Amino acid sequence: MELDELIQVARGEVEADLLLKNARVVNVLSGEVYETNVAIAGSWIVGLGDYRAREEMDLRGHYLCPGFMDAHIHIESTMLTVPEFARAVVPLGTTAVVIDPHEIANVLGLDGIRYMMESSKYNPLSVFIMLPSCVPSTDLETAGARLMDYDLSPFLNEEWVTGVAEMMNYPGVLAQDPDTLAKLRIAEDKRIDGHAPGLSGRDLCAYVGAGVRSDHECTILEEAREKLRLGMYIMIRQGSTAHNLADLLPLVTPENARRCMFCTDDINPAMLQDVGHINALIKQAIDLGLDPVTAIQMATINPAEYFALRDLGAIAPGYRADLVVFDDFEHFTIEKVFRGGRLVAEKGQMLPQEQRPRPVPIRSSMNVRRIMPGDFAIPARGRQARVIGLVPGQLVTRTLWAEVKTLDGYAVSDPERDILKLAVIERHQASGNTGLGFVQGFHLRWGAIGSSVAHDSHNIIVVGANDVDMRIAAEAIAAMQGGLVAVAQGEVQASLPLPIAGLMSDQPIGFVRAGFDRVVAVARDLGCPLDDPFMTLAFLSLPVIPELKLTDRGLVDVTRFDFVPLFEE
Repeated sequence: MELDELIQVARGEVEADLLLKNARVVNVLSGEVYETNVAIAGSWIVGLGDYRAREEMDLRGHYLCPGFMDAHIHIESTMLTVPEFARAVVPLGTTAVVIDPHEIANVLGLDGIRYMMESSKYNPLSVFIMLPSCVPSTDLETAGARLMDYDLSPFLNEEWVTGVAEMMNYPGVLAQDPDTLAKLRIAEDKRIDGHAPGLSGRDLCAYVGAGVRSDHECTILEEAREKLRLGMYIMIRQGSTAHNLADLLPLVTPENARRCMFCTDDINPAMLQDVGHINALIKQAIDLGLDPVTAIQMATINPAEYFALRDLGAIAPGYRADLVVFDDFEHFTIEKVFRGGRLVAEKGQMLPQEQRPRPVPIRSSMNVRRIMPGDFAIPARGRQARVIGLVPGQLVTRTLWAEVKTLDGYAVSDPERDILKLAVIERHQASGNTGLGFVQGFHLRWGAIGSSVAHDSHNIIVVGANDVDMRIAAEAIAAMQGGLVAVAQGEVQASLPLPIAGLMSDQPIGFVRAGFDRVVAVARDLGCPLDDPFMTLAFLSLPVIPELKLTDRGLVDVTRFDFVPLFEE
């Protein structure tokens, strides 16, 4: 609306469009909760108090707070398109997200970023974009694209672009790599997000001094406190695999809370439907003893101010009327959601929308050389081998040493000792690259599971108890243009096709959830006890999170940032 019209409504000279009466407003600016009315004109809040309006809605003392914001998420990890993701999270109170589309950018490059931008239009959800800084994340893997600073810089002029996304290549920053520093420079006055698990001391000082202002990779309190002291904003993450909220919440005090916020990073459709989104993080934080207003600040005004989204995150004149009505702080049931002054969701359901998202075309992304039986063979070049050790509830892994089982001169899976073979197969250039190793923690007694979701280059990744089932899993993934699969006794037992870049489904969340549940159920039948075995599997190929990872080019010691042999010399 025009500025003069807003002033006239705010002064009471002209009727407001909507008056929310008798609301217990959670004022994230003053830190108070008090009962008042909220006047809305067009998409904007124009005043608090007594107003006349064409329409009134009595909230009968229920709580009203700003819409929630996820400070860092990869929508691709939900396996949903942006419109379907919006339909899932808006009824939960999420009205804005800040995404990093580096998953699809690693597969399709600039085409992937444009796809996410176009898919975000005409949704009841504000989607802000941080430009992927690490495509590929390192030179230790084969991705589908390589993006330089000059590829990204034109996008910074886009209205919905808020900065440069997580700088995972912190060794490149510390080594003053020219290409890496060029990506930092293009941000200018916009935000640069960080990704530096375990970085400390002088190296952390250099990383922060280079302009990186946030981190979502903290897993222990001491790490988060050091980063906070050096000027970083701390994004407390609670996703499907990384569960950091309980460990990091003691960091938050009245003195530093405004520099802390919530994010999910990676979240699957089962968690969205069963647990929730940012609403679930707020409730968990409150249940753990955090002041309720502080918890809501961390999901509203804190990320809005960090990303310089000056009209979001608060209930005050001149702010966008993105609002959430909930029952109380104990149950925290979301009752109504407004976006831009319009009621868009009620009682957990989306309401019909005037505008509907338009279909966005996208090209194929699966280019795999024919997979041969010998691709999974590992000649036994020693008795002791490096084994990737899973850490429950975390993305980090451990470097283990174990004596591997051998058969006819080849190292093979050993389900009885939970030492399983792991393979990463390049799927962008049909190079035939196949990285092979071992992992402990999946507990598969037989069969194999695999996926084309394998951070960050998203090659095909398969773990299994035998080579035959591993090959069948990889072939099935390639044949359906990407997806998740579970194999046993030489047959595909369950699968979930993900034909959009091998990352996302073109189907509704109900279909995706059902398919996801099926592959997880089969994985459990095979012996895997993990809550989300496919999300865990997906991060075993990410060579920027310590300690030991596997890419299509080989085994990577992340602490050295270099390849290491599988067997002890």
